[in-house]
Amino acid sequence: MNLRHLRVEIADGVATVTLDRPPVNAVNLEVIDDFLAVVTALGHDRAVRAVVITGRDRRFCAGADIAMMRDVSRANHERVRRWVDVQAGLEALTQPVIAAINGYAFGGGAELALACDVRWMAADAAIGFPEIGLGIFPGAGGTQRLTRLLGPARALEVMVSGRRLAAAEALELGLVQRVLAPEALAAEAREFARELATKPTRAIGLLKRCVYGGWGRPLADGLELERQAVFEVIATRDAAEGLDAFLEKRAPRFTGE
Repeated sequence: MNLRHLRVEIADGVATVTLDRPPVNAVNLEVIDDFLAVVTALGHDRAVRAVVITGRDRRFCAGADIAMMRDVSRANHERVRRWVDVQAGLEALTQPVIAAINGYAFGGGAELALACDVRWMAADAAIGFPEIGLGIFPGAGGTQRLTRLLGPARALEVMVSGRRLAAAEALELGLVQRVLAPEALAAEAREFARELATKPTRAIGLLKRCVYGGWGRPLADGLELERQAVFEVIATRDAAEGLDAFLEKRAPRFTGE
């Protein structure tokens, strides 16, 4: 892939995707193009069984490049809104996706983190949605994913205030699942990704489909989605391997098939 602002490293079944657009890792149209290409490629790479998203130099992602946003034409913002497609693509990946938030994650950067399955944060990092201070609001998935995560009252307060959340508050609110020392975050996230890569990743992908697809729908619809996924998962090689390993009293050897 001819990437301009992303670096992708693959080892031990884990793809580490690093946003690298100095000085602050702001999102422009080229970054969006890069992410769309990477997400598509990862979705077709059977050797990749877990993904870590992070940023260069203790900067996760500062959000949208304001110079890009200043063109308020509908045509430009239709192009900008493809950031939503990046997030949808991450959620749709069969692989588990970990956000290693190693610095500030604001606006579109926070939206990127919300689209990941797991969010771990450095203790000195910050996250928030400052768009209201620019006369706009989080319009690339933030209004929906943050509300689903925190509930409408808390999500609205975070967005209308535009305030930065320190790691401890983000953890307390449930916005992230773990807070780690800055120097430990990258290694811990990669180690967790390697652990997930040894699991039955087809089952994880189907689990993601059930959780994300069933959220907010009537129970009967969610159960039907689950029923369909059950019949898919029991047909996988990993399901047979896991059940055989249990009966044979040995550790399973999952392949993602």
